[in-house]
Amino acid sequence: MPNPTAAMLVIGDEILSGRTRDANMYFLANELTKIGIDLKEVRVVSDDAKAIIKAVKALSAAYDEVFTSGGIGPTHDDITADCIAKAFDQHIDVRDDARDLLVAHWNGRGVEITEARLRMARIPDGATLIDNPVSIAPGFSVGNVHVMAGVPSVFEAMVASILPRLTGGKPLLSQSLRIDRGEGEIAGPLRALAGDYPELSMGSYPYQRDGIYGATIVIRGSDGAMIDAAMTRLAELFPA
Repeated sequence: MPNPTAAMLVIGDEILSGRTRDANMYFLANELTKIGIDLKEVRVVSDDAKAIIKAVKALSAAYDEVFTSGGIGPTHDDITADCIAKAFDQHIDVRDDARDLLVAHWNGRGVEITEARLRMARIPDGATLIDNPVSIAPGFSVGNVHVMAGVPSVFEAMVASILPRLTGGKPLLSQSLRIDRGEGEIAGPLRALAGDYPELSMGSYPYQRDGIYGATIVIRGSDGAMIDAAMTRLAELFPA
């Protein structure tokens, strides 16, 4: 049985403008790999309601799980929560459970409770909250879409909160071999080897060091014994 699939939707003008470099994709990909969920697609969209809604609907229909990052803060341009509500045709407003979390947190720190801050308690009616142990303001899940903050430390904490709820498959394993030959020389035999192991993924990553051309071959899959067999064949094809 194939592993569950996932997509990520990164939301924010700051990513597309180059002002902010997204680090959340790499973290999410590694965490999903550990539990056997295959990240198949990553999209980046601006802070545009129509674009967000369109992307959410498309990804939700195409994959088992969808993870979003960005756009759930207190400012006017944080529109992700509203877009998710519209995508799933759900009512959204300040919800008591989210509000109680925030108020308790702010009262304990003497922080003024403002209308802007309460925007972070606006949750679609049918959503399930995602814990945020870093800054308390929760993320949420609607159907197969999990909505999380863009700040890496908060995103990572929310991912840790949501992963135990998900059903994974077989963790992805990998092995690699460095071959000091140009890709043109190894392409034919590697293609034939890949044909003998259709269940595995074989990637070639070229390099040039000190005038020597070569490639690192990475073999990935969920069957460790099969990877071992393929690696043995690969080493026989290209002895050191």
